[in-house]
Amino acid sequence: MTGRRLGIYGGTFDPVHIGHLATAVSARDELSLDRLLLVVAHDPWQKTGAGEQVSSAEDRFAMVCAAVSDVSGVEASDLELRRQGPTYTADTLRELRDQDPEAELFLIVGSDVAAGLPTWERADDVRRLATIAVMTRPEHEGDTPPDGWHWVRVDVPQIEVSSTDIRARRAAGKPIDSLVPHAVLRIIEERRLYGSRR
Repeated sequence: MTGRRLGIYGGTFDPVHIGHLATAVSARDELSLDRLLLVVAHDPWQKTGAGEQVSSAEDRFAMVCAAVSDVSGVEASDLELRRQGPTYTADTLRELRDQDPEAELFLIVGSDVAAGLPTWERADDVRRLATIAVMTRPEHEGDTPPDGWHWVRVDVPQIEVSSTDIRARRAAGKPIDSLVPHAVLRIIEERRLYGSRR
């Protein structure tokens, strides 16, 4: 893996949707990234620990691959899927740094989590390894990382869509055609994800 400026945008992506893609493309351009990785979480412990049902890693990775197949400079990453147990950002950043010691890493997060970065697993490693690229989230416009963190703000489109809402719409038999790329919808239909089909 090579690339002097590398973006990391992690998530559950259950499913990946147009908001994720708009964020990825905007961050790629604003940060002048050589590559941006959509890193699919293997075990999103914040969600599974709270009892939330999560689709298989295989299904989620397939959807992300389909979503970015024709998006220049944006790639699906299975880095965390190849590790066992809970997945931590510190491990992902360390692996990317080991693969390309000269790369400049940009970790893309929402402003809703920016202030809580010190509570992350091995937060000091995260702070040392990457510049934090903060996307503004509604009701968290002023939230930023604490002092001592190297960060930049990234303007991304505010698209009112969430994976939770998409799953609920699908289960209720409502259309999701405009909320996910067509290739993702095809996988959802073929694998019968998220409940009933119209």
